[in-house]
Amino acid sequence: MAVADLVADGFGRIRGSVHQVLDGLDAGLISERIDPGANSIGWLIWHLTRVQDDHLAELAGTEQVWTEQGWADRFGLPLHPSDTGYGHGQDEVAAVRVESPDLLTAYHDAVHGTTVSWLAGLRAQDLDRIVDRAWDPPVTMGARLVSVLADDLQHVGQAAFLRGLLERR
Repeated sequence: MAVADLVADGFGRIRGSVHQVLDGLDAGLISERIDPGANSIGWLIWHLTRVQDDHLAELAGTEQVWTEQGWADRFGLPLHPSDTGYGHGQDEVAAVRVESPDLLTAYHDAVHGTTVSWLAGLRAQDLDRIVDRAWDPPVTMGARLVSVLADDLQHVGQAAFLRGLLERR
């Protein structure tokens, strides 16, 4: 299996899980939080998609789908367009109000399409390229890809768990 296919498979599993969480979700549950300090399903899916968009655009040397394709305007959030949700406190989490699961799904699908398209050209030797020297040891492209995959999988799992909790109340 080629490296590009392996990584694309991982991102495809995230996409499938995002669809599972959002498909048929009552729009009233998307921004509900189990307590004031908790994340909502909408925030979790928005954040994991924003991180994927941000980090993959940086690796590819392209503009983010969020701004290039007008998603920031469609969402209309009271946040800076570069905001990915990293470090958000409860007030910022509360500000990420998404009225429709379909909007989140569409944005995630757009990011996924761009991700898979870029990954098609990924070669094994690309994984060793240093992409961030601010860390010790410096971060390679391979480590960054695994980091995004791990973060996204954790957040989509949290969103699935949260959906189950909210629907069983």
